[in-house]
Amino acid sequence: MIPALGLLVGLTIGLLLDPAVPVWLQPYLPIAVIAALDAVFGAVRAVLDGIFNDKVFVVSFLSNVIVAAFIVFLGDQLGVGSQLSTGVVVVLGVRIFSNVASIRRHLFKA
Repeated sequence: MIPALGLLVGLTIGLLLDPAVPVWLQPYLPIAVIAALDAVFGAVRAVLDGIFNDKVFVVSFLSNVIVAAFIVFLGDQLGVGSQLSTGVVVVLGVRIFSNVASIRRHLFKA
């Protein structure tokens, strides 16, 4: 209940303040969002499996975002940023869809 409330408060604040993303951060934001979504869907799956741990969630959330942003930064420095960004999106996308499939199986018993 508290995480959902925090999400609603965060979304409301974001919509009201309409923050501007600095230009230097714009290439990393989509990857960070996908990495964060991976952690969130993993947390939902863990809750349904009965193995959720809030410390593991926080560490997973932060490390996913940092590692994904670092991979994109490294790709930019090497001149292959778009290729590494695509790789990160594919890997995290597979994980997200795997977690969503598991959540669906839990919810619909299928």
